[in-house]
Amino acid sequence: MTLLHLSFYAAFTLSSLGLAFHRTHLISALLCLESMMLSMYIALSMWPIQTQTTSPTILPVLMLTFSACEAGTGLALLVASTRTHGSDHLHNFNLLQC
Repeated sequence: MTLLHLSFYAAFTLSSLGLAFHRTHLISALLCLESMMLSMYIALSMWPIQTQTTSPTILPVLMLTFSACEAGTGLALLVASTRTHGSDHLHNFNLLQC
């Protein structure tokens, strides 16, 4: 395993651990999701270079598009939840209530 692979795996693992253990605010969960998407985007962008293929791949652009959609949806949920509940603390949200 090269140092490049190790750094991408470490970034993805640290952001997933941050998502699992530090879920106090919705914005911190969204930031952890964005860092996971960023590490996957960089890994997918470096994949053709590592495999020495000459054909361009559309997968990193598709990943970046889904990441932008996820960020927009997450921020819309953050604004809506802050307006209805008064804060972005995740322990205030109850899925059983309307």
